[in-house]
Amino acid sequence: MKKKAIIFLADGMADDPLEELGGKTPLEYAHTPGMDSIAARGCSGTFRTLPDGLPTSSDVANMSVMGYYPEENYPGRGPIEATAQGIELGPDDIAWRCNLVYASDDGVLRDYSAGHISEKDAAELMKALQDEFGSDEVTFYSGVSYRNLLVLHGKRFSDKVNYFKPDSSQDLPLDELYLSPADDSQEAADTVAFLRDLEEKAAKFLASHPVNAGKAAPGNRIWPWSPGRRPKLPRFNIQYKGKIGAIISAVDVIKGIGRCSGMTVLHVPGATGFVDTNYKGKAEAALAALETHDFVYLHVEAIDECSHMGDLKLKLQAIEEFDKYIVTPVLKALENRDDVNVAVLPDHPVPIKLRQHTTTPVPVAAAGPDFTPDEITSYNEKLAPGGTLGNLDGDKLVRRLLGM
Repeated sequence: MKKKAIIFLADGMADDPLEELGGKTPLEYAHTPGMDSIAARGCSGTFRTLPDGLPTSSDVANMSVMGYYPEENYPGRGPIEATAQGIELGPDDIAWRCNLVYASDDGVLRDYSAGHISEKDAAELMKALQDEFGSDEVTFYSGVSYRNLLVLHGKRFSDKVNYFKPDSSQDLPLDELYLSPADDSQEAADTVAFLRDLEEKAAKFLASHPVNAGKAAPGNRIWPWSPGRRPKLPRFNIQYKGKIGAIISAVDVIKGIGRCSGMTVLHVPGATGFVDTNYKGKAEAALAALETHDFVYLHVEAIDECSHMGDLKLKLQAIEEFDKYIVTPVLKALENRDDVNVAVLPDHPVPIKLRQHTTTPVPVAAAGPDFTPDEITSYNEKLAPGGTLGNLDGDKLVRRLLGM
């Protein structure tokens, strides 16, 4: 029988035990009957999603889960998101992710998301930056909320630049977070000098923009990071012997991985990347996609955002809503199917106390016709390592799910 598969990907869900939760992790503490049922009728294990030597970022981690080996194929976050937006990068173009962030008057990065700036306000600020500073050397593009892009044009620029992830740098002084050349080339030095100057000019410009007036966390700085050139990822249908994949996400970095690898990228109205996302629409889209695709990757961003905010109450809410409105209804709709394997996992941990990604392998549970149940009956970080699924990496999970 031809096997189909769905992965429920809960971005940033894994965590550490917390004293305020009686020594439980948020995933252990939350009410998650849907995810627990996958563990109970299937098997559990772990997945190492962040290889050594690469950024501890969601693009790397999700590429790993999909089996695209970022050790060999990672292009940088900027070009992945540019692909998601349909931006055609020329041979001399370098795309950068460009957050709108909030820095306080004392020179400290306070909020990587400018208070989760609305898409409308972010688009207005990015248009204003393009009108003020756009040229034949730099173009600004708006994305989703704080997640925007900047593209440098010309041979004098390089992608060999050291940078700091903004969501891992909150509450640190700006003078500890500057870009720096990653090699001795003149191009790298010129790129750093150009962007440093642009950042300071943009900060002065954004400080007086009406969109930022009266806000507790205004988008008063740009933050270029994770540069790269045109990406080339393995095609899903080649990697997995003719199988057809679909991807559902609110955020450009995940959509971009899908577009780069030839998967169908499905748009869900009202998908926001936060706790106000359209869960029901995502679940319905996943079920519809399974009728025409072999593999569906259903990604939810909200839990990651709550983790970076350090908001435990909101993280618990996001975990339970993911389970209630995504996992449970999809499982119910599939309960009479014997041709679909399912799996649930995060892409990486974001411990609520650290508010940044860590490289700890994440828990995974999988169930369906190709998985023999083990003794694990609930899904969490503590029990999963004892399951019979073992320690996964590379394309092992997707191949198992597709019966390959």
